[in-house]
Amino acid sequence: MNKAQFVELVQKHGEYSSKAAADAAIDAVTAAITEALSAKEDVALPGFGSFKTATQAAKEGKVPGTDKTYSKPATTVAKFAASSVLKEKVAGK
Repeated sequence: MNKAQFVELVQKHGEYSSKAAADAAIDAVTAAITEALSAKEDVALPGFGSFKTATQAAKEGKVPGTDKTYSKPATTVAKFAASSVLKEKVAGK
């Protein structure tokens, strides 16, 4: 599903009067989640899931087939964990 199709689905379920209003709502939600995660705050949406941040440790490795090595600095990544309700609906239960 691309964004245009998703906007139509949100318009239908949210009973928005226009696609522009549904698109603005989607943009607001994603911007709010992004802002919270950037501030290292967790976001929990009951019945859907939770967004969290985690720190990936720095690592060094070797490029296969060569003697070259590389290093990857530690970084913060976003993670999503689906709720049990979402998992059950996706599984068709």
